[in-house]
Amino acid sequence: MSLRYSYTLFAPIYDILVASFTVAARRRSLALLGEEPPTHALLVGIGSGLDLPLLPQGPQYTGLDLTPAMLARARCKAAELGLEIRLDEGDARRLPYDDAAFDAVVLHLILAVTPHPEQVLAEAARVLQPGGRILILDKFLRIDQSAPLRRLISPVLGVLATRTNVVFEQALAVTPELAVVSDQPALASGWFRLIVLRKQPLGWTLPNAEFPPVLQSL
Repeated sequence: MSLRYSYTLFAPIYDILVASFTVAARRRSLALLGEEPPTHALLVGIGSGLDLPLLPQGPQYTGLDLTPAMLARARCKAAELGLEIRLDEGDARRLPYDDAAFDAVVLHLILAVTPHPEQVLAEAARVLQPGGRILILDKFLRIDQSAPLRRLISPVLGVLATRTNVVFEQALAVTPELAVVSDQPALASGWFRLIVLRKQPLGWTLPNAEFPPVLQSL
């Protein structure tokens, strides 16, 4: 089963399953857009548009999703809100945008959905201007975290909806131009994290640093 097909099936009930659980974390993440207002922000994996009511006014917004059924719901929400936003169908692993086209990118609940989170992160970095930020909300394992149940069920859940064994630091390793600004627990005892990255100038290299302590496995 492809993710496009499974999320087409989930589209009518997606908000019921996800909205109330994630709204507070989404609000915390998107409030950061107001602290450094971007000119043009991209929402990758916009889904049914749960982020739309929480977006600060001012920036120009573009949203992208793989699934037409989810985009149709996002368009309805945008119309109800009177929000002007460009909504495109496309693959997060091959973004249909020019290099450095945006000064902010939002990745909410997409890195753990895609089978190739490192590609999604690399594409987000490509379309981001130097100095721009990436706002991430998702569930990640820490390096060396055992979490045997999450690792066991991930192959099945990954086909249907989302992966539960993604290690953020491994995905980040392929984009050395991205520096971690902040990394905070958001939900489920820190399994869901709010992460802010900033794109550094060309030629910048990641300094030696220790990763945050490994969370205790649930």
